[in-house]
Amino acid sequence: MTIRTPNAPADRRGFPDLPPLTRRRAAALFDDEDGAATAEYAVATMAAVAFAGLLVMIMRSDEVRGILTDLVRRALTVA
Repeated sequence: MTIRTPNAPADRRGFPDLPPLTRRRAAALFDDEDGAATAEYAVATMAAVAFAGLLVMIMRSDEVRGILTDLVRRALTVA
């Protein structure tokens, strides 16, 4: 089966002659998953960076800093 565009213009100057898009050729072009794992790693890395940035913002807040300082003082003064 060949997929063709109906009413294609007769004048195709500047456009290369492309082979017809058959089912086999379409499957070869669109079923290829090369690079999919790399893209998934990139998305996961970006999510991790965003989460790390959020944690840095939380840890720099005065309230969290006070809680952590109090926790360390209590841990060091227990004897």
